[in-house]
Amino acid sequence: MLTAIIPKLPMRNKNATIDYYINQLGFTEIGNYEGYLMLQKEHIEIHFFEFKDLDPKTNYGQVYIRVNDIESLYESLLANKTEIHPNGSLTTKPWGQKEFSLLDPDTNLLTFGERI
Repeated sequence: MLTAIIPKLPMRNKNATIDYYINQLGFTEIGNYEGYLMLQKEHIEIHFFEFKDLDPKTNYGQVYIRVNDIESLYESLLANKTEIHPNGSLTTKPWGQKEFSLLDPDTNLLTFGERI
């Protein structure tokens, strides 16, 4: 009986991760432990594990987040001066999704998508 999936992404600096996800993306902290962080926004929960030696140039952490009203979310992030991935502006994809992407401070790729 599966009920949810919670991605676990690497982080080098907990304070930088907290700053980005809370101040840029609007998440709230729901758990903060030695080497581990738990954040939530609405029904989405993401966990982070400390990986101080992570090379962001070789990090392949990725999360796909389904959303409603993607255009409003995109505009709110632009208004908050959140940097959009250079190749990830809001576009309609051939697989029936409207998507955009962000890179967090550790280059974890966050892709937001809405069915069209």
